[in-house]
Amino acid sequence: MTATPAPFTADDHAARMRRAESAAAAAGLDGLLVAPGPDLVWLTGYRPVETERLTLLLLRPGEDPVLVVPALEAPDAARAAPALTLRDWTDGQDPYEAAASLLARTGGRTRRYAVSDNTWAMHLLGLQRRLPDTGYASFTEALPMLRAVKDAAELDRLAAAGAAADAVYEEILRVRFGGRRETDVAADLAGLLRDTGHSQVDFTIVASGPNGADPHHEPGGRTIVRGDMVVLDFGGLKDGYGSDTSRTVHVGEPDAEERRVHEVVRAAQEEGCRAVRPGAACQDVDRAARAVVDGAGYGAYFVHRTGHGIGVTTHEPPYMVEGEERPLVPGMCFSVEPGIYLPGRFGVRIEDIVTVTGDGGRRLNTTSRELAIVD
Repeated sequence: MTATPAPFTADDHAARMRRAESAAAAAGLDGLLVAPGPDLVWLTGYRPVETERLTLLLLRPGEDPVLVVPALEAPDAARAAPALTLRDWTDGQDPYEAAASLLARTGGRTRRYAVSDNTWAMHLLGLQRRLPDTGYASFTEALPMLRAVKDAAELDRLAAAGAAADAVYEEILRVRFGGRRETDVAADLAGLLRDTGHSQVDFTIVASGPNGADPHHEPGGRTIVRGDMVVLDFGGLKDGYGSDTSRTVHVGEPDAEERRVHEVVRAAQEEGCRAVRPGAACQDVDRAARAVVDGAGYGAYFVHRTGHGIGVTTHEPPYMVEGEERPLVPGMCFSVEPGIYLPGRFGVRIEDIVTVTGDGGRRLNTTSRELAIVD
């Protein structure tokens, strides 16, 4: 197991907050409002418990960051993020007034803020009641690329998470599949993810036989039998950064069509990865993978986008999907995961995390993409 990386520093977080403020200004926004969740952790290192009490980071270009925080949590906030100015409030006070007084309109101009996607509706509505003339937009709408380009330390964490997931796959190939339930194999995957240093297991998809035609199948009580194709898709967070990989295995020898479908997906995934390079549009990755599937006659059965970003969450922008014209930039990390799903029969998906380099792309998952035969 790799050593735990050094924590991000106050300087790291200060730089991220400045970057966020600059991005907001460039988008014509007056600032950002950040509730507890992955954005707050990424920006400040502070991970409060998410409750009905308002906690909100206010970032405005040219002004010091302010964290509106319940008084009972202020000591923890001060220790976790000492560079922040705290504005605390106590039970019985109006927390929205505390925030609104810092965001009030000045000079007769309506102000507009980006709001982190996971902000509770009750909190945003509370602010809107205090500031009815102030406008808001979600991070995904207004600043979708805020966390998309990773620095060297983030890339190291993502690479380590990918290597850990690869080790899990190598181990799961040694377990017995036939005669066991999907939930049994899913539990094996979860245990192996934790054994390889994952602090959080986000998903362990084990989709056997006809269940493989459901891309987001929840493992259930179906017994895996000889002749089944089995889609494995698993990942979580290790040292705060995500892993996500998919491989498809077969219990016993596959038939000719199963081999053909798997080979089509493998070739599509290869072409999708080859399309990764600086300056290419996100949709180019989707188009490259989809062209292979379409050309083989299975286009109607590739029912999802080709990829999603990954970082402090396992799904985040950018998305490799038709219509997404944003250019790829070195440091972006995302999945490339085409699939074919034949209703009532079986499915195949192959997925790697890829990072954009100066002249192309680099896979963070390196296990074999050939069809593995398991017992």
